[in-house]
Amino acid sequence: QVQLVESGGGLVQAGGSLRLTCAASTRTFSSYTMGWFRQAPGKEREFGAAIDWSGSNTYYADSVKGRFTSSRDNAKMTVYLQVNSLKPEETAVYYCAAGPDGHSRRYYRDVWYDYWGQGTQVTVSS
Repeated sequence: QVQLVESGGGLVQAGGSLRLTCAASTRTFSSYTMGWFRQAPGKEREFGAAIDWSGSNTYYADSVKGRFTSSRDNAKMTVYLQVNSLKPEETAVYYCAAGPDGHSRRYYRDVWYDYWGQGTQVTVSS
């Protein structure tokens, strides 16, 4: 069982930045691909970013490319999501998730991931 705890959300003005953190409980953290998803009220959960087990490869939704950056520290069992130039429509609960290594095309789908955090609220004011 892997427990994931997100933090770093909050209220920010449009154009602002946040650094989201996801801390994992498992010593096998370095074997997992980590994903970031978000869900706005009344909308489906959508993919934001993913990072492979080594941290060498990252993947982003087109809507966030150039603004979001994912990184990880396997020694600290932590993954990060730097979110810049936030827009009001990006107000959502942001989740991190852990899944197995595999073909990168699978990382974009939430069903690939086995473990989820409770989420952290990001609110972007206009």
